Amino acid sequence: MTRDGFSNLINFLNGAVLAVPFLFLAASLATAAPFYQFKDCDVCPEMIELPSGEFLMGAPLGELQQGYRFEDGEWRLTGEEPPFYNSREQPIHPVTIDIPFAMGRNEVTYEEWMACVNDGGCNGYVPRADSLVRLANDEVVSMEFLGSHPVVMISFLDALSYVDWLNGKAGTTLYRLPTEAEWEYAARAGTQTPFAQGMDVTKDQVNFGSVAWARARASGEPREVIGAHPVRVEELDAANAWGLRHVSGNVAEITMSCFTDQHMHWSLTSEYLQDAEDGGRCDRTVRGGHYINKRSFARPASRTPTDYDMRVRFDGFRVLREMTNLPN
Repeated sequence: MTRDGFSNLINFLNGAVLAVPFLFLAASLATAAPFYQFKDCDVCPEMIELPSGEFLMGAPLGELQQGYRFEDGEWRLTGEEPPFYNSREQPIHPVTIDIPFAMGRNEVTYEEWMACVNDGGCNGYVPRADSLVRLANDEVVSMEFLGSHPVVMISFLDALSYVDWLNGKAGTTLYRLPTEAEWEYAARAGTQTPFAQGMDVTKDQVNFGSVAWARARASGEPREVIGAHPVRVEELDAANAWGLRHVSGNVAEITMSCFTDQHMHWSLTSEYLQDAEDGGRCDRTVRGGHYINKRSFARPASRTPTDYDMRVRFDGFRVLREMTNLPN
């Protein structure tokens, strides 16, 4: 496709509500294999080096709440939900990865967080890891989400304390949180469909909620009761084409980007990084949806804000390592 044709296609997508999502596929990215996987220390997260390239950031108007079914050889709207004009995911624009990076294969786990705490890092903060969960038979039980469950009740500032410890442990300065541009690039894994897995996903692939914010209270108990919970990072068939697990669903992932009502339309990931580093005490952008959110919030394009110092039981994070210097 010529550059003019590429621009015309982007303009069309930004100006129309589509009957089907934007199906452009960057073939060179979709077929690219991860370079390799590594760990910089025995308690460091497992990282996957990703191919560099260009992608289209954002989503067509109306993609957020449109449902699809495969009928007569093509995907069609179900008509179950009206289109939602979500300008937060606009405008669609090309972004080039000009800083090579590796991304954590998984969301940072409770076990990895506690390795930091036990080593004198992370400000000694031990996140609460138990919740009341309503089972299918309506029984309410207390469950703990430890070990390889993603760590939750983490704020942006908490995540920064983990990154500081991780850099010290690995003897580098290259670990940080991803910007939302880097996060979306990694989550899409060379695709441009609503989900990295295609037009739709199942609960065998993504840990999302059946009803958004469905909750009730246990008798005499001040904590909220939920009918869903996070799963261990190795559970479900949750990896995208580049091997990253649970970038959709499970827990929402805090990025270092300041939240804006629309995309800033920058063309380089380094521009997103510069803005994030200059952001100060701004609300940060959260990506990927979580186990209470509806399916549509698990799309790579979905974005919501969170206070930079707020601890939420649905929020966790994933780390990035710049690949300016290769690990030993």
